[in-house]
Amino acid sequence: MSFALPRFLASQMFGQKTIRPLSAAAICGIAFIKDTLIAIDTPRGHLLQIDPVSDNTKIINPHQTREFMDVTGLSIWQDTLWVTRGNSVYLCNFNSLGLEHFVTLPYEADGVAVWESAIYVTCQRLGKILVFEKDTRRQITSFNAPGVGIENLAVDEETLWVCDNLEQTVYVIDRGTGEIIFSVLTPFESPTGIAIHQDDEQEQKNIYIAYASDETYIRDNPNADPSYEIARRDRTFIHPLHYHYDPEKRCALSNGYLIEMSYAEEISPLDEVYLQDLEWRIALPSNTDRQKVRSVEPIGLPFTEELIDGQSVAVFKFETLTPGERHLFGWKALLEVRGVKYRITPPDVENISNPPAEFHERYLVDDDELAMDTAIVRHAANEATGRETNLLRKMYSIRNYVYDELSYGIKPYIDTPDVVLERGVGSCGEYVGVLLALCRLNGIPCRTVGRYKCPSQADRKGVPLQPDYNHVWLEFYIPGYGWLPMESNTDDTDSRGPYPTRFFMGLCWYHIEIGKGITFETLTSNGKRLTKEDVAIGDLAINHIRFTILEELPPF
Repeated sequence: MSFALPRFLASQMFGQKTIRPLSAAAICGIAFIKDTLIAIDTPRGHLLQIDPVSDNTKIINPHQTREFMDVTGLSIWQDTLWVTRGNSVYLCNFNSLGLEHFVTLPYEADGVAVWESAIYVTCQRLGKILVFEKDTRRQITSFNAPGVGIENLAVDEETLWVCDNLEQTVYVIDRGTGEIIFSVLTPFESPTGIAIHQDDEQEQKNIYIAYASDETYIRDNPNADPSYEIARRDRTFIHPLHYHYDPEKRCALSNGYLIEMSYAEEISPLDEVYLQDLEWRIALPSNTDRQKVRSVEPIGLPFTEELIDGQSVAVFKFETLTPGERHLFGWKALLEVRGVKYRITPPDVENISNPPAEFHERYLVDDDELAMDTAIVRHAANEATGRETNLLRKMYSIRNYVYDELSYGIKPYIDTPDVVLERGVGSCGEYVGVLLALCRLNGIPCRTVGRYKCPSQADRKGVPLQPDYNHVWLEFYIPGYGWLPMESNTDDTDSRGPYPTRFFMGLCWYHIEIGKGITFETLTSNGKRLTKEDVAIGDLAINHIRFTILEELPPF
């Protein structure tokens, strides 16, 4: 007995649900034939026919899996299937699946897309998207690859869609000129394939992204002691990409989630203290273009809300805090958070005005032990930018210089930038300190943002999640465009680059923006701000952070 969804319900689900083909190990290339999804399970050579609504899956090349092993790119034009494997591009009739050689590249061919007689092929080693003419098999032009990773392709009448696995980004490109129109962050890491579905009933175009990675799990093992072990397994699925591009703001929003975040402090001092007229301030989540605060409520004790430099802060007041006294207090917020990616180029900032005068005393000075007057930091600021005058190129050069000079290492405390540069190893907070110092010495206003990232486990809805550690990044200011985000060190993935730019002017949905440019947490007693030498917050209380991903936000 079969069960069929009503047509209207199937249409609604089509552009919203995650597709999880049974038994697939690592899906790369994907394409649509009307409402049917075709995908290649690369390590097994299975060419899959998938119903996007039911996930029902069929292997359509049961006698030719060897020929399709290690295929990465896949495209369908009319009745012809195109694939990339090794250094070559192949084509075949979709009904017979006998591969015919089309062209060979000097390096591995990664992705392929076809529109009429134009054949688009990506090659990471060349850093190019090559364009061939179908009948002559000659290369007619090429475009620079927009990212640094392995890229897969889809194409429609005017646009080339480029999906980059390292950049975690889809680039929307004019297929005639190769010019990037805008780019969109994907909600998950390791995107490996992209397809366009034309929904004629809804008169809209849906973009689907394939993902392939692995994950840890606990595996039973009777021969181990104890009788289990940590192992890794394949993780692959296909998910719709939702996006909204605002050409005036030069940014694109992408998939988002409704998240409940809780932050609470538990008084548990290492050494008992007595404090009078204590005010304990904790920054609250910010309202931004990509993050909306639906509601905030207190945990444990009531708070009053005040603004510090435009940022909302919760203030908890205690007449006295005495030895042996215990409290739990904090806030719980309901947040809508989306990915954001800005598309601003160096020519856009050639003739910008100077930053506002008040920025000089707030975002261009050493206000947080940045060691900006030390010789090693000043030398690094000069060496990072050289004679460059373009603000955006300077910012990019500073980021790459810091990535080149530092390696990531978790530290129990944060050293000043001069010590970090001398050591050559830093935590995310120390990366930010060095970046702030070098930017400000180069006349670029910048400020810190953070404090936590939600665990990026969007498939674990309704399950309380805890971050592994706190986190911090920064924003830099471009007159006429405003504050733009930049990760501190998560794109420092390879020695000496080239480094991905996924979080250069971009943030994914799991970045939670709290307290822009202000201290996350402060104490005052009798009107005097307490320093860590007076009372260290970490010695006075234990913090508790919890995230719960409630649901994916609807499409725009």
